[in-house]
This record gives sequence, structure tokens and C-alpha cells, in this order.
Amino acid sequence: MVRQISVFLENKAGALAQMTRVLADNNINLRAFSLAEASDFGIARLIVNDVYLTSTVLKENGFVLAVANVLAVSMPDAPGGLAHVLECLKDAGVNVEYIYAFTSDKPGQAYMILRPDDESTAMKALRGAGIRQVEQEELSEM
Repeated sequence: MVRQISVFLENKAGALAQMTRVLADNNINLRAFSLAEASDFGIARLIVNDVYLTSTVLKENGFVLAVANVLAVSMPDAPGGLAHVLECLKDAGVNVEYIYAFTSDKPGQAYMILRPDDESTAMKALRGAGIRQVEQEELSEM
């Protein structure tokens, strides 16, 4: 299981820059990042090298956030890698609320962060298909 930090940002110039400056000033490294926006606010989803420090410094700087468990899996960085993961979840009847993916410095390796509607069923389906789940420590050490 991986801990994801969701930061709620006003949809205005400089809000994202301010958040990333706080992270940089505290030597926090982003491992994965996603930004979704609505008319008045955005949600920045972060996977970081230090969840506790990140949560603490963001709160101290006035940011509103939530920390949640998400699944992370490794997959081939090749055509069809993502399709295979999603087909395994579909076959198990699992809906994916959101995903974001990133590559690594390991040749041929990619990672996906996902939020399934049924975590237990998703984990079982992925394991059954030989898809490796990634833990927080592995992402933190990248």
C-alpha cells in the first residue's frame, strides 16, 4: 500500500507554485504527481519520499490536505502494459476511480498509481495476474 497526499488548491495563479516551493524548501522529492482541476479549486495528488514531513509542512503553511491509501503497481513500459492491468481489474469487476502513471530510470519499467473502488478485490486480481504491487518504501527510494 502507498500513502497519497491530496492537496486542495485554489484555482488561481501561483497556488501550485507556492505548494511546490514549500516542498522544495523542505527537501521533499515528488515521486509521482497528478493535478485535477475544477472551476474554483484543484486537487494535487502527490506521492512523495516522506509522507509525514510533507503532511506536516504543508499543514503548517496553511494547505488543506488528506492522506489516503492507494495501490501502486509496476508494469512493462511497453504498448499494452496499462491495458493489461486495466483488463485484469475489469475482469474482476473493479472500477478505477482515477489513475496516474510514470516511468522510472529502470529500462522498460513503468509504475501506476490507482484508486480502485474495491481495494481487496483489486489486489487479489492483480496478484492473480502476476502484476507486482509496489510498496511505499520502493517509491520513496527511487
